[in-house]
Amino acid sequence: MKKKILITGAAGFIGYHLAKAMAERGDRLIGIDNLNDYYDVSLKKARLAQLEHYGNFTFRKIDMADRKVMADLFHEGKFEFVVNLAAQTGVRYSLKNPYSYIDSNIVGFTNILEGCRHNHIQHLVFASSSSIYGMNTKIPFSVSHNVDHPVSLYAASKKANELMAHTYAHLYGLPCTGIRFFTVYGPWGRPDMAYFSFTKSILEGLPIDVYNFGNMKRDFTYIDDIVDGVIRVMERIPQPTSGWDMANPNPGSSYAPYKLYNIGNNNPVELTKFIEILEAELGRKAEKNLLPMQAGDVPVTYADIDDLVRDVGFRPVTTIEEGIEKFVAWYRSYYKVT
Repeated sequence: MKKKILITGAAGFIGYHLAKAMAERGDRLIGIDNLNDYYDVSLKKARLAQLEHYGNFTFRKIDMADRKVMADLFHEGKFEFVVNLAAQTGVRYSLKNPYSYIDSNIVGFTNILEGCRHNHIQHLVFASSSSIYGMNTKIPFSVSHNVDHPVSLYAASKKANELMAHTYAHLYGLPCTGIRFFTVYGPWGRPDMAYFSFTKSILEGLPIDVYNFGNMKRDFTYIDDIVDGVIRVMERIPQPTSGWDMANPNPGSSYAPYKLYNIGNNNPVELTKFIEILEAELGRKAEKNLLPMQAGDVPVTYADIDDLVRDVGFRPVTTIEEGIEKFVAWYRSYYKVT
């Protein structure tokens, strides 16, 4: 049966692709976004223009931090499912503008939880991040690992979201699933991400900044694989974990209807290798500024996705070569560059 779904952050990278996929399968969708200027607003509007072709998708410009507007939205919307993808993103920006993270990721998420609580939402799926693992050196990263030592306010806000959602699952029986995304990339992506800025600079003949002197690994995950995983998770409403041990609690599960998953490619790529693939696709070499690690950043991300594979049958299928090829093709077309 087709579902009525609220997608927050619908003008964002993942939100746009998820809304498009769900609109194409016939779900009834309300998408909201505040269209802030953290990055190019015209790109967000261009994504929304693609979604306007679907009669079962409706967009509303809303700031999640507005308590009354959000309460009215939930009351009027009669949603069955909520996918919260709206957030102030970016590790480095959190050093410059911390309040935007509190407004969106804490206050806004509280309004989401309250809306779900009072309107009988069947399942809340919310975005977390691989940044939550901080400086953990035990890899691959598992949802069973301790993540109590974030190294950026962005990561701390995502950890807070997980704790807040668990509280609502415990107190009100609200089924909640958090998804920790690992370096999502692809067409219509975010200009603040390295692969996007690298492409722009290489095509313009400008040097690229390569942090930690290139000694980085990222679990790059293609957007179509991400969307497949999110839809699979949404359709699996979490249940309390049988035999959950309160004397030895597993952070990734609970006695409440709450679950956490990593979603990644399960195959980290060295940053230098990624740049080589991008150079080959662009047909140009990059001039590199080798720089030390930036505050709040981490040297490696690597997702353990065993739980996601077991529970919903998720399997990433897009290789890094295929993904970069598709992104570069979109970039050349959208920005009309050769």
